Amino acid sequence: MATERSLATLLRSLQATSSFQDAANLLPTATSFLSMLGNPLNLTLLSSQLLSAPSLWSQPVDLQQCRKILSVFNTAAIAVLQDDNTDEPRIPYGRNRKIDCVAWVKAVAGGADDKSPRWRHMLLLGGILMGFEGQNRQGLPRNIRAKLEAALARATQMALEELVGPETGIEGQCITMVLNYSFELLSDLERSKLDYDRLLPAMIHSAYLSSEGLEGGYFLGSIDRDVIEASGKQFRWSAKSPTFAIVSAVAARPLVSTLGPLSRLIAHSIDNARDPRIVAQTVDYLAGFVRTLMVQWRQNKLSEIDAVEEAQYLDAESRDITLPALWAMLRNCLYSVVIALRAVLGRTINDPGLGANSSAPYLSMQCLHILRNMYFISSRLGQNASSQHTFVLLAAIDILSQYPDLAENFLRSIKPSEIGQIPTHPVERCLDLFFLNVAEHFPLVLSPATNEELLLAAAFPYLAAGANSQLLEIFEAAHSLVLVVFAIPHNAELAAKHLPFYIDNLFAVFPHNLSARQFRLAFKTVIQITAPPSPLANSQPLLPSTLLEVVHDRALNASSTPMPPQGPNPDMSQSPPLSAQAVLTLALLDSLSFLRVEDLKEWLPLAAQLINKISDRNMRHVCIDRFWEALAGGEMDVDRAHCCVTWWSTEGGRELVLFGAETGEGGSDENGPYMSGAVGGVAPESKL
Repeated sequence: MATERSLATLLRSLQATSSFQDAANLLPTATSFLSMLGNPLNLTLLSSQLLSAPSLWSQPVDLQQCRKILSVFNTAAIAVLQDDNTDEPRIPYGRNRKIDCVAWVKAVAGGADDKSPRWRHMLLLGGILMGFEGQNRQGLPRNIRAKLEAALARATQMALEELVGPETGIEGQCITMVLNYSFELLSDLERSKLDYDRLLPAMIHSAYLSSEGLEGGYFLGSIDRDVIEASGKQFRWSAKSPTFAIVSAVAARPLVSTLGPLSRLIAHSIDNARDPRIVAQTVDYLAGFVRTLMVQWRQNKLSEIDAVEEAQYLDAESRDITLPALWAMLRNCLYSVVIALRAVLGRTINDPGLGANSSAPYLSMQCLHILRNMYFISSRLGQNASSQHTFVLLAAIDILSQYPDLAENFLRSIKPSEIGQIPTHPVERCLDLFFLNVAEHFPLVLSPATNEELLLAAAFPYLAAGANSQLLEIFEAAHSLVLVVFAIPHNAELAAKHLPFYIDNLFAVFPHNLSARQFRLAFKTVIQITAPPSPLANSQPLLPSTLLEVVHDRALNASSTPMPPQGPNPDMSQSPPLSAQAVLTLALLDSLSFLRVEDLKEWLPLAAQLINKISDRNMRHVCIDRFWEALAGGEMDVDRAHCCVTWWSTEGGRELVLFGAETGEGGSDENGPYMSGAVGGVAPESKL
């Protein structure tokens, strides 16, 4: 009787309370009653009141309030399960209960009645399903769990049918939240019953565009007003500022804090949506979100600071607290969008409707525009930080490459705003870097005129740039693009026209503004472009030997001092550190496999002699290992390999490479030279 009187008091309080905050103070008591009541009618009555009480639902509610109601049923279910299983630590709610868990589930589920809308029923059904079955608890018999799953799926479907359009307010957001928490507990059969054509737009709007999600990206622009100038020409974004509190609140929202599993649920919905137009509409929503995100970041003072300058222009609090928190949330945004795009492109590849000529290239262009607008985030993570990001990028490029005219139009739409100049703003340089990296995949399908007018014109300003640590990555991207353009067979005349400038520039910028790796790759590619069977070799057959002569002479006079690591992310695996002389020697060795046999016979001994000019023993051994790899590692074809074997075994190659430094090549003059067969270096006291 005392329990019933207390329950009656609780119910009257829920009816009489005028604000949600006052009613929320009663929720722990409601949780306790749910877990200990033994009368099914009382359980049903209390559950129904929690879903319909005016104090809880008469005024506008947010997702945090919905989560509190979900937590009431979830916590009560866990307490009931623990009360039946004494091996688990008990939640101090379930006492004196005289009803088993199966009857309890049925009684509580009975509270999902006509007094409350279907979307609130999901809070009840999802809460008790998570309480009994979440975290692999397996607290219900198989048949009862199946019925509970079916009830949740049915409530979800009916709630979706009640929605009007994607901008559904708290209803759609609540559906998204509950499904995000409980989707993994549903069987494949129940998942297949959901209407993904209705669910997908609701989830996209709730997660990215609503006030309970990422607000369409507008939260990013508000940061600017709290970024102030501190001492020493540094900027500060304080952890106590209102805008950091806003960012922290956004990151803590139910849909944002669980953006990882939610993005996988969105991808599953994309895979199972029946109407291809819904999938295309999803891409439109994502494109609008990331476009706003990019514009908001561009208008922020923080975007004016390059990543390599943060230590110089940001104070310690901004570097260690506020900015890492912001980038963590932006990184989650990036990954969630990429997961959705991966599903879109998977559908495009396999779905005849989305894969049609009227749809596929435009979806691919949209995906690339989305990646471009989020490149200010992904460029900080590295090109290969995410396999899904790589798949989306390459899949979109592959699809668009089948449509040369549209590919050209796309490249023109993202080309640098002022071709011929290097932007001063880091965001604009970031967009240029994206253009160079993406354009590298299209020269084969573009005409020589377009390659010259669009791609080379955009890359050449960066080739002539002076030493600048901020430009090293984009500088190397420009080199890669130029080399790809030159390597295309139908661009032979274009290569012949621009190669002299490129080669002069290549030697001018090394080693100060070009890494050893990039220089070796660039020189090797140039030799490959100019050597047979390249069309350029027919008009200028002596060009490879001329280039090797240049690098040989430069190596003889280059510095033997080890070069420092270059770039913001130097390759620390290079051991030992190499000098400019050693790198030039390695560049020559990399190119041997492209030479004609006649030229190879000439350059094998010259390469060996050049190795022995390197005074540092460790560097010399690196070059010897690379020389042996070039000769015996499978890089040579049959004729070149036969030439190398003959030179190595019968023409003194082995002795010249392995013992040249000790027998006179590059050593002191006292050991030679001597004519063949002569006896030299005989000491006076020798009996010979």
